[in-house]
Amino acid sequence: MRRYRARVGSVSNAQFGVAFVVAAISGIAVFFHAERHGIRHPSAWASFVFLFLIVGLPLYLLHARRRNRTR
Repeated sequence: MRRYRARVGSVSNAQFGVAFVVAAISGIAVFFHAERHGIRHPSAWASFVFLFLIVGLPLYLLHARRRNRTR
């Protein structure tokens, strides 16, 4: 366990708070964007972006861009 902790390090409360706020703001922005543009399941997209920001946000942007091109 010591070897793992030495390699990974630790996350401070401030770092966790910043990451949480960034994820929350991103999820809220995705929800309002999806709702405004008529993208189905805005709350599901927002939850996905909040929980998996590094994967969810690019996927949502691709989905929204693809949907806007077909209009």
